[in-house]
Amino acid sequence: MKIIETAFLIAIGGLCSFTQQTKAERKMTSYVDPFIGTGGAVNGSSLSGNNFPGATVPFGMVQLSPDTRNEPDWSSACGYDHNDNTIAGFSHTHLSGTGVPELFDILVMPMTGEAKTIAGDVTKSGSGYMSRFSHENEEAKPGYYKVLLSDFNILAELTATAHSGFHRYTYPHNSTGHLIFDLNHSLKKPDWGCHVIDAQLKIVNNHTLEGFRIITGWAKLRKVYFHAEFSKQILKSSLVDGNAVSEGQKVLNGTNLRAALDFDTEDKFPLLMKIGLSSVSVENAESNLKTEIPGWNFDEMVALADEIWEKELGKIKVSGTEEQKRIFYTSLYHTFIQPNNIADINGDYQASDYSIRRAENKTHYSTFSLWDTFRGAHPLYTLIQSDRNRDFVLSLMRQYDTYGYLPIWQLWGEENYCMIGNHSIPVIVDAVLKGTAGIDARKAYEAVKNSSITSHLNSPFTIWDKYHYMPENLQSQSVSITLEMAYDDWCVARLAQKLGETDDYEYFMKRSQYYRNLFDPGTSFFRAKDDKGHWLEPFDPFQYGANGGNPFTEGNAWQYFWFVPHDVEGLIGLTGGKIKFTRKIDDFFTLNNHHQEANGNASGFIGQYAHGNEPSHHVAYLYDYADQPWKTQFYTAKIMQELYSTSSAGYSGNEDCGQMSAWYVLSAMGFYPVNPVSGNYAIGSPVLEKAEIKLQDGKTFMVIARNVSRKNIYIQSAKLNGKIFNRTILTHNEITEGGTLEFVMGDKPNKKWGVK
Repeated sequence: MKIIETAFLIAIGGLCSFTQQTKAERKMTSYVDPFIGTGGAVNGSSLSGNNFPGATVPFGMVQLSPDTRNEPDWSSACGYDHNDNTIAGFSHTHLSGTGVPELFDILVMPMTGEAKTIAGDVTKSGSGYMSRFSHENEEAKPGYYKVLLSDFNILAELTATAHSGFHRYTYPHNSTGHLIFDLNHSLKKPDWGCHVIDAQLKIVNNHTLEGFRIITGWAKLRKVYFHAEFSKQILKSSLVDGNAVSEGQKVLNGTNLRAALDFDTEDKFPLLMKIGLSSVSVENAESNLKTEIPGWNFDEMVALADEIWEKELGKIKVSGTEEQKRIFYTSLYHTFIQPNNIADINGDYQASDYSIRRAENKTHYSTFSLWDTFRGAHPLYTLIQSDRNRDFVLSLMRQYDTYGYLPIWQLWGEENYCMIGNHSIPVIVDAVLKGTAGIDARKAYEAVKNSSITSHLNSPFTIWDKYHYMPENLQSQSVSITLEMAYDDWCVARLAQKLGETDDYEYFMKRSQYYRNLFDPGTSFFRAKDDKGHWLEPFDPFQYGANGGNPFTEGNAWQYFWFVPHDVEGLIGLTGGKIKFTRKIDDFFTLNNHHQEANGNASGFIGQYAHGNEPSHHVAYLYDYADQPWKTQFYTAKIMQELYSTSSAGYSGNEDCGQMSAWYVLSAMGFYPVNPVSGNYAIGSPVLEKAEIKLQDGKTFMVIARNVSRKNIYIQSAKLNGKIFNRTILTHNEITEGGTLEFVMGDKPNKKWGVK
C-alpha cells in the first residue's frame, strides 16, 4: 500500500511539475486577442477601440486585414466593425484605432460563380464580390487571420511580413475560382477629398500582377506600389476601368481600376498569393517581397510572425489573472503595431517633400499620432523599445529637414496637420533627456526650437509672442492650444537648460507660463479671451468643442482644466491650494452633466472624466501631487476594472495608435508619466501580481504587488530594492538601474502612505 501511495504521489508531483512548466512556457502571443476593441458598441459606434483584427508584424508597413464595408467610414475607421456581417475584401494597409478612415490600399477578394468587379449592395447577396461571414467561423492571432466567406464557401487565411502580405484561399472543389483586385477601394467622401488620382494594373506574366495607385485624402499624395505573385497560373484575366472591361489586355491605367483573375480550383490545392508593397516603386515592392517571402510555405510564415511577436511581447513578463493577461498582452500588442516603417528593405523611402531618399539604418517611420501617443505610448517606447525609439526620433527630425518644423500628425511620411500643438517636441526631448543613444542632442534642439518659433497652421507664434495667449477671435481652439503650447515650450526649455542655452531657457520657460493668462479666478477655469483681453461669454464649462469653432479641442473646460503637466504645483496654487484642488478633482470624477453637444470622442465617462479621449488620461494621478494618493489608487483601479475588457468592445474609445493601450500597460504595472519629459512616474494602483520589465541593456525592473485583488487596490506599504519606499513618484533612473519595487496591497486606504 505504501509503495502504491508513493508511486501515486510521485506521479501527481510529476503532473503538477509538468502543469507548472506548461503554464510557465505558455506563449505570450496566446494571450493576445486581436478582436478586442474591434467594435460592439451600441449601433456600431466606433467608441470601443476601432482596431483591426488582421495580420501584421511589429511596426510593419503592411496590415493585411478584412474590410467589412465597401466604403469605410468614420465608425469603421480601421476598416472593420464587429457589428458587421459582411466582408468587402482584404486590403493591405490600415490604421489602428484612429478616428479617421484612411489607407485601405490594394484590396483583394476571392469569389466563385460569375466574376463581379464591384463590391455590390450589402443587403443583396450576389450583387457583387462582397460576402457574408460569421464570427463563429473567424479566427485571429498575432500575425494570422482566418475567415470563411460563407457566400462563396471560401476559406481565407492571411499572414504578413514587414512589407508583404501572404494569402491562402481554399476554394470549394469544382468551382470557378476568381480573385478580384480593386484599386479604387477607399473612403469616398466628397467633403474629405479622398479619391484616386492615377492607378495602373499590369499583368507581367501568367503568375504575376503588379501596379500602383496614387491617392489623395488625409495624406495629400500617397503613392502605393505593389508586386503580386501567384502559386497557380492565371487562366483568364479582365482589367476594368469604371464600366469599361478590357479582356486580355496586359496594362491599364485609370482612376477606377479593378481586375478579375481566374484560376484552376479542380486540383483541390489552395491558391497562394504573396504581395509586396512599397511607397517608392514597383521594383522595390518586388525586392521587398522576394527578400521577405522567398518561398511558398504559408504555415512557415505564420510561425515566423508568431515568433517575431513573441520576442517583442516578451519585453514585459507579467503574472495575474487570465483576464488581466489577455488585456495586458493585447494592449502591448496594440502599442507595437505602429509607428510603421515605410522604408523599403534597401532604405528607400518617400520623404515629406515627396522626394525619394535613403535611410542609412534602413528605417523611416511614419504613422505618428502624436497628440495621443506623446502621453503614454512614447514614454513606454523609451523604456522598452529604446533602439526603435531612437529611430522614431530620427524619422521625426527628417521632416524638420524638409519642412522646417517637426510633425504634428504624420501619415505615410506626410504631414496632415491633424490636431494641435507640436508633440514631436516632448517625444524628442524625452528621448534625449533619458539618454537614448544615437541622437544628436544639438540637432534635436535645433529642431524643437525652430518648430516652436516657425508659424504654421494652428501654431501662429507671432500671435503667441504678442498676446501671451491665443485669442479665440484670431485662433480657434484657443484655450487648448494655449495650454498645449505652454507645455511644449516647457519641454524646449528643459533641453535648452541641459545644453547650457541660458537665454533660450529663460525665454521658453517664460512662455511655458502663458497658460496662466487664460485662468479666470471667478470661475476657476481656463477660458477663452479675445484679442482685447475680454472673456468670451457665455461660458459653459460642460460645453464641448470638436476640432475648430470652439475654444476647446475634443473636450470641454472641465477636461482641459488639468492640462498643465509641467507645472502641477502652479495649477494647485491657482486653484487655491491642495484642499480646493482635490475637491475639484472629486467634482470632476462625480459630476454627471453631459452636454448634448459632446464630441464623438467623448466616452468612457466617470463623471466628467472621459477615458475614451486623451486629455483626461493623466487626471486620476493628480491626487498624488496633493497628498491624497489613495484616491489615485481608487480611480486608476476603477478605470482598469470598468473601462477595459476582453470583449470586442474592450476599449472605452478610439485606441489611437497605442495610447489607450499604453495607459493600461503602464497603469497595470502601477505607474504612469503625468509629465513624460520630467523623468518621473506617478504611482497608481498596481493590479498585476508581478510585472518584469526587460530593459535594453540586459537589466530588469520588477514590480510585485502582494495580496493584490479586485478589492485589494490600496497600497499599504512599499519597498524599493528592500528599502522603505514612501513616496508617490518613481524616477526613470530608478527603473533603468534595475531592481524590485514591492507593494503590499489591502482593501482599505492607508492614508499615511505616500503623503508628504
